[in-house]
Amino acid sequence: MGCSRGKASPDTNTQRRLFAASGGYCQNPRCNQALFVEVETKNVSVAEMAHIFAAQDDGPRANPEFTEEERGTFSNLILLCANCHTVIDKAPEAFPDTAIIKWKSDHEARIAAVFGSVAYETRADARKAFLVLIARTGAVHRRVGPDNEYKWSPEADEAAEWQHHVRETIIPTNRSVLALLDRNRDLLLENEMETVELFRQHIDGVEQRHIFNSPLPSAPMYPKGMQQLFEIEARV
Repeated sequence: MGCSRGKASPDTNTQRRLFAASGGYCQNPRCNQALFVEVETKNVSVAEMAHIFAAQDDGPRANPEFTEEERGTFSNLILLCANCHTVIDKAPEAFPDTAIIKWKSDHEARIAAVFGSVAYETRADARKAFLVLIARTGAVHRRVGPDNEYKWSPEADEAAEWQHHVRETIIPTNRSVLALLDRNRDLLLENEMETVELFRQHIDGVEQRHIFNSPLPSAPMYPKGMQQLFEIEARV
């Protein structure tokens, strides 16, 4: 998913944000190709960061008024599969910037709708939705998570399945949980706020390790207080 365009290249945080916004799928609405593909025992990334307005003045959909830094910002990038990236850049007249910007905004709206970043009226309602999401990741951890006995055998089938589920289940669901927590921040108790921020740092660490292959040595583990969020009713 690399991009070597000097100052027009996105920084690490922008890359993370792009992946999170994509939900792991090409943002072309006529494609929706999964950006990680299973090939025998390997998980191959076909994701590419595409510039909406070109990184260079002679590129597709170029806007000479943009600075190099502006060309590498989140708002000027979209995450596509390799095929769609090639197509939009080789036929820019068929894919104007307005169309690509709409692809991106519509895709993000669909992701938000699917994963339910809804504002709830009560802590009890928020907890019900929260428990559904963490049950999804919890089931994966219990069955093939790295704390199981196979950790002593890195070639085990479970290890490969875990790597698959991290990208296909854990990372997208973590982002859904965070979206729910951020949307319902007003319902959180003061002592729960720190847990949410530790969780935010935790998922950044997971994504850095499993998407960008660059582990963060100080990234926190899954916070112990996560299971108790929204559990106790707030005092009136």
